[in-house]
Amino acid sequence: MRIGELAEKAKTRPSTLRYYEERGLLRQPERTPAGYRSYGEESVRRLEFIDRARAAGLTLAQTAQILDVRDAGRSPCGHVRDLLDRRLLEIDEQLEQLQLLRSSIDELRAQADATADEACTPESVCRYL
Repeated sequence: MRIGELAEKAKTRPSTLRYYEERGLLRQPERTPAGYRSYGEESVRRLEFIDRARAAGLTLAQTAQILDVRDAGRSPCGHVRDLLDRRLLEIDEQLEQLQLLRSSIDELRAQADATADEACTPESVCRYL
């Protein structure tokens, strides 16, 4: 299939597919005698994997590492488990930071309720912040 067909099947743009080729996520396709890219079903499966990896929050570099391990004929499952463990830690840290931010904003909002709008001076822009 040509690049437009693959892009449509993968619900993406041809430019994304070319970018993935440059980054090594997609293998270089065969070329037709006219020079057009010709992709097989294996490319569709790789794109589905790339989408799942992105949905899990993995970077394209991490996804490329996984694909490199698979392309070398080894199972990347242990590597994927390690990446997912790290991703879970990152998410836990982000959630903690968001909870702190929420508490801080909640406190500012409570102070805003306790202060009249008229208390703001031109020098302070707004007392609430």
